[in-house]
Amino acid sequence: MKKKLALILFTLFVSYSNAQTVDPLLTKDVEAQRVWVDSLLTNMTIDEKIGQLFMVQAYSNLDKKHEDFITEMITKYHVGNLIFMQGTPEKQAELNNKYQDSAKVPLLIGFDGEWGLNMRLDNTYKFPWNMTLGAIRNDSLIREFGAQVGKHCKRLGIHVNFAPVVDVNVNPENPIIGNRSFGESKENVTEKAIAFTKGMQSYGVLANAKHFPGHGDTASDSHHTLPVLNFDKARLDSIELYPYRKIFDAGVASVMTAHLNIPSLEPNTSLPTSLSNNVVTKLLQQELGFNGLIITDGLNMKGATNYATSAEVDLAAIQAGNDLLLIPQDVPASIALFKKAIELKTLTEERIDFSVRKILKAKYWAGLNNYKPIKQEHIHEDLNAVEDELLHRKLIKNALTVVKNVNGNIPIRNLENKKIAYVKLGDAENDSFVNMLKNYTKLDVISDNNLAGITKKLKPYNFVIIGFHKSNDHPWKSYKFTDKELVWLQEIARQKVVVLDVFTSPYSLLQLKSFTNIEGLVVSYQNSKLSQELSAQMLFGAFDAKGKLPVSIGENFKEGTGLVTSKLSRFQYTIPEEVGLSSKKLAIIDQFADTILKEKMAPGFQVFVARKGKVVLQKSYGYHTYDKTFKVKDSDLYDLASLTKILASLPLIMKAEEEHKMPLSASLRDILPSFSNSNKGGVTVKEILSHVGQLKAWIPFYIGTQDSITGKNLPTFYGNKKSNKFQIKVAEKLFITKSYKDSIYKYIKVADQREMAGYKYSDLGYYLFKEALEVKYQKPLNKLVDETFYQSLGADRTTYLPLEKFTRNDIVPTEIDDYYRNQLLQGYVHDMGAAMLGGVAGHAGLFANSNDVGKIMQMYLQKGFYGGKRYLKPETIDKFNTRYYADKKVRRGLGFDKPQLNPDIKATCGCVSDISFGHSGFTGTYTWADPESEIVYVFLSNRVFPHMDNRGLIKSNMRTKIQQAIQDAIIE
Repeated sequence: MKKKLALILFTLFVSYSNAQTVDPLLTKDVEAQRVWVDSLLTNMTIDEKIGQLFMVQAYSNLDKKHEDFITEMITKYHVGNLIFMQGTPEKQAELNNKYQDSAKVPLLIGFDGEWGLNMRLDNTYKFPWNMTLGAIRNDSLIREFGAQVGKHCKRLGIHVNFAPVVDVNVNPENPIIGNRSFGESKENVTEKAIAFTKGMQSYGVLANAKHFPGHGDTASDSHHTLPVLNFDKARLDSIELYPYRKIFDAGVASVMTAHLNIPSLEPNTSLPTSLSNNVVTKLLQQELGFNGLIITDGLNMKGATNYATSAEVDLAAIQAGNDLLLIPQDVPASIALFKKAIELKTLTEERIDFSVRKILKAKYWAGLNNYKPIKQEHIHEDLNAVEDELLHRKLIKNALTVVKNVNGNIPIRNLENKKIAYVKLGDAENDSFVNMLKNYTKLDVISDNNLAGITKKLKPYNFVIIGFHKSNDHPWKSYKFTDKELVWLQEIARQKVVVLDVFTSPYSLLQLKSFTNIEGLVVSYQNSKLSQELSAQMLFGAFDAKGKLPVSIGENFKEGTGLVTSKLSRFQYTIPEEVGLSSKKLAIIDQFADTILKEKMAPGFQVFVARKGKVVLQKSYGYHTYDKTFKVKDSDLYDLASLTKILASLPLIMKAEEEHKMPLSASLRDILPSFSNSNKGGVTVKEILSHVGQLKAWIPFYIGTQDSITGKNLPTFYGNKKSNKFQIKVAEKLFITKSYKDSIYKYIKVADQREMAGYKYSDLGYYLFKEALEVKYQKPLNKLVDETFYQSLGADRTTYLPLEKFTRNDIVPTEIDDYYRNQLLQGYVHDMGAAMLGGVAGHAGLFANSNDVGKIMQMYLQKGFYGGKRYLKPETIDKFNTRYYADKKVRRGLGFDKPQLNPDIKATCGCVSDISFGHSGFTGTYTWADPESEIVYVFLSNRVFPHMDNRGLIKSNMRTKIQQAIQDAIIE
């Protein structure tokens, strides 16, 4: 054994210590650092010095026996350093303080947190793996990531984090590095590692470049055996050592030596590189000139332990030139052997002093000269902050990589022409991906036990998204397709337009023999919730793809491949802080919700908030009804009531005005010649939209079809089933005579005008707009607005006659009607006049969920543009969002409601800008958009349940109080 060990003389360390001009362990107050180090070193016994060389494994999830063992290591054997492993941050903080209190010299605390503290600790934030980060083009984000990891480490009293991995992963079959590497390009790996290092060390946490001299082209795992690298020195210089030279110049504070067998560097093939003087001293310190802290890889790994006894391995590591022994297995035996070696002069105290001095310098560098216990309050909140998710989102958005994009299928456009199916491959969860896809358009999940069943079910679809989902638990999990999945993928791609989205290592694509039939190929790298959600958003053009492949996929796609896609100005879905809103301040909405539900203002409701084109709150509260059978879901549809005016009639009127089919100056007799002789014939479109046309507020048409004494519906007008006479469905088992539609228009035509001029809100004009639009475009209003707007907007949950498209349980009941239809209204329009027209009217009849209402309002906010398509001209939006009768104290624009001019009226919270616009609905609905704050707000409820005399929501002004809360949440 002794013959195998090189005699290292202190003079050698003196000679090569000047080889590197940069000493990364020196601080700005170098003289104070020297004095502190010297004062400690001078007063140490040989046992205390030797103890400083060990970094012992400590857990925060084990029992008191383990805690006592660590305390003994510190007090009896003078161990100077700990590496914390599994546990929780709260317990680690507690133990850290306890162990530091036991130490004579402050302990250097290490941690293995390549993707953050979550690599070891429960309930901490999990950032992406290096392979994901390797896809990012903007290295400043990697620096930001390093800084955030450093901030977490500092908060938990960690002084050295064993990251970054600088291994260049040129071997796709590498079993231990893989996703832990930034990729196969030495330049990309180096740039990312330097950026990470600078970020983390800016928080006073030592970075650690590993695994020297390079573990990226190994086919075995050094945890279990000694990997062999049969490369000559020239090859190692060219690839493996390249990042180290650069990162040393950048000031990395420490290096980890790997357990490898590299014959070109160490001729003794049984001697791991971590124990080789040729590697650690001659190559690392003398040739490369590294003056920082040198730490072994874990000495519990088979790549090291197979060499000799644990004590002999520890001694060999020091004699090779390492400073710090990571996870030694027998500290007492090692101390005894070190002292024996000093007696035998195979080790000198000067050699020990050399490493202890560096360790103490590192401790000073990390601030241990001014040690303070960790504050244990609010650790969870500090380690799981909003800033962490904001950064995570930026990292993922910049990593997502479009590798192939035939015919511009990504982002997905022209939704009106797409019938989209989703097929899952892989064995991990996919809910976040599917749910987010459904936010953009109608999408059906197709599954079957066999390929024939899948292909049959896919026949009606012309666009298929295939998601390949593998475990995101840790980077060593299997990422491969099964043979069955490969067959399914190719067969589906042969028949359909396919976009394949891979939520695992890009190396999984090496299994594909052909990409010919796959039109779109996306690598999302990991199957995290955020990766799934953001990848779905990118597919629909919410933001552009920017990532590039960090590794090659055979000869098909080379490293660096990455197509930049366009963004289509569709909604993004994120957290409030990304758009300058406070989550904490928005939380008051939950308190309002509790009040609404407790005081039975409504059985349930939806709240939706977007800012700057990003949805930050989409939440459902309560139940469909007070029996609490069905919880309200974000996808549920509500009767929008008068929101129909601005979400169905108004966009069509705007379009017609642009096409000169319905000019604002046109009179009713112009757009409906049948009104030529009516007392309303001269009323203009502009006056009707502004509610100054002297029309009555409404006409209760249904009363004229009922017995004046009993209030029962007269059989002259109604039947309980559809027939040639009773063709118009009013509600369940209630049909009205087909001729009554003409009667409605006749009643409007002959109705007296209001004698008093000025403002009066009226539904009647919208009955007439429906008729005029249908005549102009020769299509029913419901089909016209669906084809012109909703389909391409992806507003697939916005519709008239919802029972024709959705199940009853998808639709929130509106009212228990005991005055006309005498039934629970669920899926049938609440407004009586709209019901008598068969559920399709210009003033009411529309059903939707809050997400879809938000899309339409966002289209308005974006001056008529959404999803890559221009629906309306900007000048048209401005024209209709203008008060034309403000001099008469009329707050309304054209169709749009506007903020109140009279402070006693509560049309809004009074906190929105004068250029804002929106509308409210009788059933308890409300939506508002403000171009100044860029906020879209939607509130949908069935406040009229069980009966429309329930006015608690209106009296309390809850809808506008929530609007105020949103405005108050603005922090920038």
